[in-house]
Amino acid sequence: MSPMLDVSDAVRAEIGEAEAERLLAGENAPGDYDCTSCRARGNTGQERTSTVLFVGEETAVLAFAHAACIPSQVVTVAEDQLQGAVRTLSAPESAPAEPPAAAAVPSPAAEPGTGQRQAVLGITCGQVLIDGTARSALVVEPTGPIARPGSDGPGDDFLPLLIEQGFMPVTDVGLLPAPVAGWSVLVAMGQLHAVFQPPATPGGQPVAWWQAHQPLAVTEGWRTAAAKNHTVVVYAAPAGSIGQQPREDLLREALEKAAAGGVLVAGTMPLTGT
Repeated sequence: MSPMLDVSDAVRAEIGEAEAERLLAGENAPGDYDCTSCRARGNTGQERTSTVLFVGEETAVLAFAHAACIPSQVVTVAEDQLQGAVRTLSAPESAPAEPPAAAAVPSPAAEPGTGQRQAVLGITCGQVLIDGTARSALVVEPTGPIARPGSDGPGDDFLPLLIEQGFMPVTDVGLLPAPVAGWSVLVAMGQLHAVFQPPATPGGQPVAWWQAHQPLAVTEGWRTAAAKNHTVVVYAAPAGSIGQQPREDLLREALEKAAAGGVLVAGTMPLTGT
């Protein structure tokens, strides 16, 4: 019986028509697999499965995911990150896996794309209960003020710049923020890689607004909620508004305090990749 595979036009264009047909015929498709999104087991003969092609500068890796988690697509990943994933996939099964990071531990980040000042964006992963549903969330807070490009003033333009991009002020953390057009969150190989903003020019490629120096491990619950809802809620607040909260209940308290103080913005973004 042929596998129940979805091969998107983008994946087909990358791997070639002949390879795509071999996959669909079952010649090169696995039976059992670990979903590259939720990490749970799947079977290509029993459930609809998406082909996901991770592409680096020199390396490409074809992975599989439950179609209910993500659609078939091509995901661009930094070459060193992809090589690390290849080493992990090819390691002996007896090798111990690295434990996942705690849900509310901040990760160091690259310089933000919203200003010229040398500030660093810290990012915290956690789940937030919204309208009775557990939602995967990212909380972004810079280490210092963010100046508007071209400005030499001492002010902090972090929130105004994000509002201009479509983020909306949060007055109630219990309500789902509106979608932010053109933005997305990249999770590849079960780890958080980047938050993308729209391209600088029409027809261009999305630009990494935040990118992890090393892929950030997230909890199984965070991955499951993100895959179920196909979205991630991204909150942002000025430096010093949220802080490094060790637990999700304390993180929510900090979010509610920032919202009450009028210094919290947010947007809902689609999950890109896995």
